Amino acid sequence: MAAPPPPPARFCRPALPAAEPLLFLATLSLGLQGPLTTQYLWDRLGAERGYSGPNATRPAGCGNGSATTDPLQQEVEVLVSRWNLCINLGGFFVGVFSVTLFGPWSDSVGRRPALILPALGMALQAAIYLLVMYLQLHVAFFLLGRVLSGLMGDYNLILASCFAYVADTSDKRARTFRVAVLEACLGTAGMLASIGGAQWRKAQGYINPFWFVLAASLTATLYAAFCLQESVKQPKPAKLFTLSHYKAVYKLYVAPENLSSRRKLALYTLAFFLLVTVHFGAKDLFVLYELGSPLCWAADLIGYGSAATYLAYLSSLGGLRLLQLCLEDAWVAEIGLISNIAGLVVVSLAATTPLMFTGYGILFLSMAATPVIRAKLSKLVSETEQGALFASIACVEALCSLVATGVFNSLYPASLHFMRGFPFLFGAIILLIPAAIIGWIEIWDSNRDYSQFSDASLSPADG
Repeated sequence: MAAPPPPPARFCRPALPAAEPLLFLATLSLGLQGPLTTQYLWDRLGAERGYSGPNATRPAGCGNGSATTDPLQQEVEVLVSRWNLCINLGGFFVGVFSVTLFGPWSDSVGRRPALILPALGMALQAAIYLLVMYLQLHVAFFLLGRVLSGLMGDYNLILASCFAYVADTSDKRARTFRVAVLEACLGTAGMLASIGGAQWRKAQGYINPFWFVLAASLTATLYAAFCLQESVKQPKPAKLFTLSHYKAVYKLYVAPENLSSRRKLALYTLAFFLLVTVHFGAKDLFVLYELGSPLCWAADLIGYGSAATYLAYLSSLGGLRLLQLCLEDAWVAEIGLISNIAGLVVVSLAATTPLMFTGYGILFLSMAATPVIRAKLSKLVSETEQGALFASIACVEALCSLVATGVFNSLYPASLHFMRGFPFLFGAIILLIPAAIIGWIEIWDSNRDYSQFSDASLSPADG
């Protein structure tokens, strides 16, 4: 008798080097770069218009109430919002094509090439940002750096490839928690970057932190190239520039014969899109909201606030692990959405520092929903489609960035005259939609399973 076939390769290789260190380094780089870039734009554009710097005409006492109607402050806020919008638009339009090209390609050639290229692109972006600061180039060169990074996949491709790597090396039962652990790396790196970046910027300015951004990106590139082993079981050469990669993403949503799976893919993707759009939009505005009146936070408080947002990744990981002991994953996601909605409502009304940190505290489970959705999407496709799936999710995340910057960065200056925190309240209302979607799918699946169980139990008697 022939010997039984060996188990799947991914269960035979538990000692593969983890993707977490690479994602940690990339997130550390991005976490330092994001708030510092916004503050640099604020200082640079404010100095050009006499709002900050040695020749500033800014009213003394930011929190005295007069600054709330200061037209110069509002002009600077509008300019920073618009430049953030332009930079993110540039990254989106090139990144959406590169991510959906490299992701399905990695299903054939392996994950490592799809991790090396975007890490190298992030290093190139950091180098261009350093040139802008050293040579006092026009801030439009920030857009050039973002576009070049986008051509190589940018941070979204690192996310997609790392999640695909975890899907390659985990079973379905443990996947939700493994995805949550990977997302917790985002929180840990982001928290360290926020606290360290704020203090570093306060002590030494912008140049030295951006040198560290460059070093972290290069280290991530080297780790992917020389330390990370391949997780695809049988990598094979494949053409890169071909439409078949885009077709692989397209077929995920139109090819499945099972109408139920197709419907779930679409609905979970919609829920993910709305959730991440609100997350990105609120995150983009936190620094601006804290810089302006009546909060008027300095660099150290901005760092603590950014750290609090990233701390939600770790607290959500612990909360998810505990709640999984007594609840299905979908209901854990619902609790996370409730935390997110309540926290944004409090932030939208925050006029004092204690109330702002109270809002951050209520957000402690806000990141529990995204790993649940990622894991559920991963379980709906085959092992050979994980790269295409997470490439499509990365494409959705890029679209989230576009929509978030377009909507929230446009809504913020438009609502300054009646409610500075209105974009956060708007985001809380939008989150009711993914909560309804996830709850409906879970109830529908439970009713269908109950119906099938009832039919199976009655069939012997019917016979």
